[in-house]
Amino acid sequence: MPAHADQFSITTRGKGTYDITSQVERIVRASGIRVGTATVFVQHTSCSLVIYENADPSARTDLHEFFERLVPENTPWFVHTCEGPDDMPSHIRMVLTRTSEVIPVMQGRMTLGTWQGIYLFEHRRAPHTRNVVVSVVGE
Repeated sequence: MPAHADQFSITTRGKGTYDITSQVERIVRASGIRVGTATVFVQHTSCSLVIYENADPSARTDLHEFFERLVPENTPWFVHTCEGPDDMPSHIRMVLTRTSEVIPVMQGRMTLGTWQGIYLFEHRRAPHTRNVVVSVVGE
């Protein structure tokens, strides 16, 4: 079964969601695979990947606020705090979401829905450079 893998980096400006759909699409197209799956994986423990609404940015604003309330910084019973008050919350937020997504490929393209995009979800306040690996398998 043919396989293709590539990677790219994205520099974040701190907490938030960053659309990486076009970078993943380029790798899927370059693979030459017409039918199969694309696995997208982020190599970090304080950010994650989500497939999310891509039409109305207010949906992402609500997602950000929800996670701020769900896993707040400065929680007094967190023990892992040596890297700052946003470190442990970032790890928990990552566990509640995912570090990988699998998207079917048909006719050489990802089969995302009309209003879906792939986002890197940065959970740390400071800017970071994040590495994303894409593996495409199929025929």
